[in-house]
Amino acid sequence: MAHEFKLEKYNHKLFIILRFLLGIVFIYASYDKILNPAAFAKAVFNYQILPDSAVNITALVLPWLELIIGLCLISGIWLPGAAVISTGLLTVFMSTLIFNIIRGLDINCGCFSTETTEGPADMMTVIRDLVFLCISVYLSFKIFFSKTDK
Repeated sequence: MAHEFKLEKYNHKLFIILRFLLGIVFIYASYDKILNPAAFAKAVFNYQILPDSAVNITALVLPWLELIIGLCLISGIWLPGAAVISTGLLTVFMSTLIFNIIRGLDINCGCFSTETTEGPADMMTVIRDLVFLCISVYLSFKIFFSKTDK
């Protein structure tokens, strides 16, 4: 019994740390995009996935969604929704990265900056996003399937 208690206490601390980590990642990712929507629209356009009519609205809405998700993850407000949406977004982000790598497009990720100095998207970018996705999936499972209160 004592061992289970320590394990649950450890899992709860891990849950909180990962929530904060992922929340900070989403807030950081939103910052430059919110400040430079035109540059982010160009990054979205360069992915060559969305129709032209959806590029600007995506560039305007997505960074604010990332900011809200980050704030929700950190504050614990609307946590189930934030965890599910972050998992969905990270899945879409990874899919678009992989899709464009397979297509051979040498594009700037646009993940954390609208600057081209971030470098082109590559498999390391996918691996980084996979780590974030694993954290998000872990948080979602803890929220929806854990038998204890958060």
